[in-house]
Amino acid sequence: MKLSIIVSTYNRPDALNAVLQGLAQQVGINAKEWEVIIADDGSTVTTQQLIAQWQTHFPCALQHVWHEDTGFRLAAIRNLSAINAQGEYLVFLDGDCIPFPDFAVQTLRLAEPGWFVAGNRVLLSQKYTAQLCQAGGNPAQWSAIAWLWAKLSGKANRALPWLRLALTQSRKKRAQRWAVLKGCNIGVWKQDFIRINGFDESFSGWGHEDSDFAVRLIRAGVLLKDGRFAVPVLHLWHRENDRSKQAENWKKLEETLKSTHIHAVRGYLQYVTEPKK
Repeated sequence: MKLSIIVSTYNRPDALNAVLQGLAQQVGINAKEWEVIIADDGSTVTTQQLIAQWQTHFPCALQHVWHEDTGFRLAAIRNLSAINAQGEYLVFLDGDCIPFPDFAVQTLRLAEPGWFVAGNRVLLSQKYTAQLCQAGGNPAQWSAIAWLWAKLSGKANRALPWLRLALTQSRKKRAQRWAVLKGCNIGVWKQDFIRINGFDESFSGWGHEDSDFAVRLIRAGVLLKDGRFAVPVLHLWHRENDRSKQAENWKKLEETLKSTHIHAVRGYLQYVTEPKK
């Protein structure tokens, strides 16, 4: 298996349903080449039921990894899900980010040893997000004209998410710009993920664990490739997350920037069971 797409979620089944619909419509990839893992940060049974329904007819293996709800623990559920991943290459998506039909294929085209990919997002408006979650549909299949109208009418903040450009060398111009990374759309080789001990769970609550992840990857010699005009996702509107821990997490990020370590303080390897001798 080449690709594992890990989708994080927490009690937002309407958004997750739209994301799974987008993933179910992927083209150009064999069922045995990829899998989807739902990284569930403690959602209720409603999310479990939704995933179970999709598992009956999903085009590839669909796993559900869940842990107890004890607060915002995105890094932990991502690390736990990575343990279960069978793919050589990991993609981390947020559960409110709809991929285009060519997302999986474009991801594999961008994958290159020694590099991780910072994907981008297109923001959808609050009003259109509500309509989409209630009535269904997939804007990832809109025409170029429809996207132009979406931008002009305020449904989306960009008009060209459909455009695909090679940008072979340009993608590497910001190779050490860790701030480019958005946690909602990340591609990384599993061996590189393990090398830095995954996401650092010592970051408490929302904020900056994705930047810490990028800094440590770059420090380990894995450089950043720009995924614009290749692997965009459509970000459904949501209320701003609780940012009460942001200042504390920023201080942790500053400590990372001043240090030389590449391993997460508390990360992936804590879940690896040593084989019995």
